[in-house]
Amino acid sequence: MRLRALLDTDALGLRLLGGEDELDRTVQGVMTTDLRDPSRYLAGGELVLTGLAWRRDAEDSEPFVRTLAGAGVAGVAAGTAEFGYVPEDLVVACARHRMPLFAVHESVAFATITEHVVRQVSGERAGDLAAVVDRHRRLMTSGPTGGGPDVVLDLLRSDLDLRAWVLSPAGRLIAGPKAAGPELPAEVCARLAAEHLAAARAGRHTPHRVAVGSATYSLFPIRGGGRSAQGSRDVRENVLSDWLLAVEADAGDWPEERLDLLQGVTQLIAVERDRRETARTVRRRLAQEILELVQTGAAPAELAARLRVAAPVLLPGLGAAPHWQVVVARVEWEGGTVDGGQAAQSLLEEILVDPLATGAEPSDRIAVAHTGDEAVALVPLSALPGGDDGTETGIVADTLLESVRDPLSAGLNDDGRLTLGVSAAVHSAEGLRGALEEARHARRVAAARPGRVCAAGHQELASHVLLLPFVPDDVRRAFTARLLDPLRDYDRRHRAELIPTLEAFLDCDGSWTRCASRLHLHVNTLRYRVGRIEQLTSRDLSRLEDKLDFFLALRMS
Repeated sequence: MRLRALLDTDALGLRLLGGEDELDRTVQGVMTTDLRDPSRYLAGGELVLTGLAWRRDAEDSEPFVRTLAGAGVAGVAAGTAEFGYVPEDLVVACARHRMPLFAVHESVAFATITEHVVRQVSGERAGDLAAVVDRHRRLMTSGPTGGGPDVVLDLLRSDLDLRAWVLSPAGRLIAGPKAAGPELPAEVCARLAAEHLAAARAGRHTPHRVAVGSATYSLFPIRGGGRSAQGSRDVRENVLSDWLLAVEADAGDWPEERLDLLQGVTQLIAVERDRRETARTVRRRLAQEILELVQTGAAPAELAARLRVAAPVLLPGLGAAPHWQVVVARVEWEGGTVDGGQAAQSLLEEILVDPLATGAEPSDRIAVAHTGDEAVALVPLSALPGGDDGTETGIVADTLLESVRDPLSAGLNDDGRLTLGVSAAVHSAEGLRGALEEARHARRVAAARPGRVCAAGHQELASHVLLLPFVPDDVRRAFTARLLDPLRDYDRRHRAELIPTLEAFLDCDGSWTRCASRLHLHVNTLRYRVGRIEQLTSRDLSRLEDKLDFFLALRMS
């Protein structure tokens, strides 16, 4: 379909703000995003729908539009709900990059536009798909309780006699038809998720077909952000976060029209997935702010005040702040070319359940932030002091990954690892910094174990590691400053990288050859750097006592 066809559909309520000369561009898909840089999810030819949550000031529009133009996007449709209008700086940026720009009235749901484009792009080749899409659109626009994956699956069941379920990559049942009989057993969900992830990592064409007992299931990926099958440069970027649609049928002999029908349904469900991602944005931002305060050593009073401000979002319905646990996760890929932080964040949001809620639904109270390859979850616990046996309630590392180990191991294949660390419960904001470091130390314990998916709890920490988080802040600062400040000052003046060299040297147990290889240095260069460290600090890195002091200083810095 052409862009100009969107203006001919009154129900979409689109108003052209610029790019009239480019309206003959072909639309090949649709993507809803509020990411500042959605390039990894773009394949070209999309109509990008955005609520403008990425825009913090006028300078943000230019890089956003430049990214879309570079990816070959067909056009942009901006919602007016955020500001009441489309900002002029976005209009100017689109004009500069010859990007057609539409305004979407706040009364029009993005789902309506998405479904219209999906229907048109598929050419209305399947009458049953058109019926499903149209009925789903009416339900979606009737109110927030009218839509969702369950509705689409119910329509597949009633109109096409297909039983289907939506699963997370960890094998959690997200949605299923209400009238389809018993729910899919947890062990079947885990098996299907594992088979899907293994097929995705192997690059096999979809749908993947799996026999479980006497039933055959066809598995279709549900790609967030409107991505097509070629929408990601590296399958590892999204394999641990994409949902899947499991249909109880053998799609091996289906006609092309039938396959197109199910592909269209996955795009409808992807709208709901993106909506849930958007709903998590506020909690993620709050978690990021709290994490930064914890890491920078903010005063307990300041941290407690920030938690009180965040309480209506993180702790809805609770009269008082509960106890907290911290869970740290890291996803690491061989080669280091893929950022594992977002994957770790998505996994924590999927596998952590709310201890204050019944059932196994994902928590709306758990806040997860990520930085680099690491994700950090702040998990509120019940204010009760413990169970009947006197033990503290909360997350137990040993059981955290039991039900998801097989699916995630399949997704990680032979080149990825997931490691988690769980802190003890803390009873105030003052203890969060210690809990964070404790969880990080526990994750390092997990990382030392064999296996693709490993977790460790605070009970497993060595004595000196267990004590580190609870050393008074003034003592920590004095100790680390005495040892590390001379090296930091030297690094700032000479860009010598003495601190990273020291970390690598200790991590390699003082092995010159292994450390030089890790840092890609000649051994003589490494010896020079270590000698400079010893000269600046008056320490001897051949002595165990001095090695231990440096180790502790780095851990406490």
